[in-house]
Amino acid sequence: MKRITLFSLFIFVGSMMIFSGCSNKTNKSGKLKINGAGATFPYVIYSKWFDVYHQKTGIEFNYQSIGSGGGVRQVIAGTVDFGASDAPMKDSEIKQVKDKLGKDILHIPTVMGAVVLAYNLKSVGKGLKLTPSVLSDIFLGKIKKWNDKRIKSINKDKNLPNENIIVAHRSDGSGTTNIFTDYLSKVSKEWKEKVGTGKAVSWPAGLGGKGNEGVAGLVKQTDRTIGYVELAYAVQNNLNYAILQNKAGYFVDASFNSVSAAAEGSLATLPEDLRVSITNADGKDSYPISGFTWLLVYSKIDNKQKKDAIVNFLNWALTDGEKYAESLYYAPLPKKVVELCKAKVKLIK
Repeated sequence: MKRITLFSLFIFVGSMMIFSGCSNKTNKSGKLKINGAGATFPYVIYSKWFDVYHQKTGIEFNYQSIGSGGGVRQVIAGTVDFGASDAPMKDSEIKQVKDKLGKDILHIPTVMGAVVLAYNLKSVGKGLKLTPSVLSDIFLGKIKKWNDKRIKSINKDKNLPNENIIVAHRSDGSGTTNIFTDYLSKVSKEWKEKVGTGKAVSWPAGLGGKGNEGVAGLVKQTDRTIGYVELAYAVQNNLNYAILQNKAGYFVDASFNSVSAAAEGSLATLPEDLRVSITNADGKDSYPISGFTWLLVYSKIDNKQKKDAIVNFLNWALTDGEKYAESLYYAPLPKKVVELCKAKVKLIK
């Protein structure tokens, strides 16, 4: 899979985006402004979408990349026009929106992505391999040294240092964390019982960083570190990331093809509300830590101008917008999921 630097994309988009408070008014020029907040996982592609769509239509999107937990909280509070999360909202959270605002929440998948294990080991370079049991025991704090015999047994060609492993994880409420811990809970009974799945968990070991960018920064700046980030952040920071053994026993690199393969197995049992996990999927080509990311949209939008703008944007994103996915290291949605999403968009009143 080709690897390009996305730093220039972040700089360009950063200069174009305006991060402001969550107002329900138009901006000073009279142009329509749509406010959203949430996941850092899809920030790279959302920034591209919002910039391109602004140039096409003049509609301004102010998106605050504050993490899935923050996005869900703002959706519940009603302080944004839409939210974004890599973890589906819980039934209890959806009920809070219904009770407080009298509205339902629609989960609209946008793209799929890979959570990778980025690492900083100068003596190893690219191609470190990890199995599910080794990975879970590293994050449980049970495997403490990089030259542990279990790591060495699957990396016989690597110069593994006799140094302590430093684990990096998210410090904020995170959909990326939800995807990662969902995977660990499926492959490790001990992890499931002691730590579990969630946007925020009690970590057995390690250092915390805010956002995907914070964890990527920790790994980049700290020798001997390993941490989980969305693929685009590893590429943007020029970080090496592990090849993981999947459920079928094959070692698989993260790519849009291997993420798409992970999604294929879930299509037959995709729930009507589109809240689904695709971690630890069946199939020899499946990347094991894959996930959808969702836009969280109110079923009823009182401002007709905003309602029309959001509906039109969603329909554009699900068609023309998907074309940007692969170049930004995301996997586009399968056609079946796109059609289901379009049906959901039609429910917005």
